[in-house]
Amino acid sequence: MSLFNKMLASVGIGAAKVDTKLYESRLTAGDPLKGVVEIVGGNVEQTIDDIYLSLCATYVKEVDDRKVTKQAIVEKWKLSDPFTIGIGERKEIPFSVQLPADTPLTVGRTRVWLHTGLDIKNAIDPTDSDYVHIQPFPLMNAVFTAMDRLGFRLREAECKEASYHLRKRLPFIQEFEFVPISGEFRSKLDEVEIMFFPHSHEEVEMLIQIDRRARGLVSLFAEALDLDETFVRMKVYQNDMPVMEQKLASVIRKYC
Repeated sequence: MSLFNKMLASVGIGAAKVDTKLYESRLTAGDPLKGVVEIVGGNVEQTIDDIYLSLCATYVKEVDDRKVTKQAIVEKWKLSDPFTIGIGERKEIPFSVQLPADTPLTVGRTRVWLHTGLDIKNAIDPTDSDYVHIQPFPLMNAVFTAMDRLGFRLREAECKEASYHLRKRLPFIQEFEFVPISGEFRSKLDEVEIMFFPHSHEEVEMLIQIDRRARGLVSLFAEALDLDETFVRMKVYQNDMPVMEQKLASVIRKYC
């Protein structure tokens, strides 16, 4: 019977099970992510070589003029050394890990989740997935608030495959597309795209793409060739928060 149970466990029947419980699922990038991994032994004793947590996110990649949803690992953590779990035994392993500052926000179709896996040799590895909601931290939120006050509305937010010159440690970049619906920029711009490269909660680098509205024949040709777009790099800091509206307006106004 023991040999038969081992055979069943090797294909996932009667094997150990894993369940991760998060203390908080609404977080900001850079926050600690805390919880406990609960492991329950199956019908046979098994050796767990590793317990790992993977923070995953979705992004869009264009393949043959089609948009395909892909998955990427944003960060991965190892939680334990090898141990043995007995028949029906229950173990709890608490954890506290730091979310990377560049964890994408869960807006639009972007999804972020924690994937837990047990590494068991010669067996199907038990897994568990838990979605998390990632909100902007105060400095990023100050940028969103400033854009709103300047008359812009967020039209789309999407994680897209990053081009070679924009790629950093992740294969994607999150773009926030704003359109002017009121204020001084309404008749001057088609849209403004903002991409964040956070270093910490206190310092964020941004790439801003300013798309001017076509005026006249020359401008129409420029728009057709994407020559009406300007890319601006800038950094904002925590002490910029009270004057964020003026700071962004000054930069955008320069390229209208």
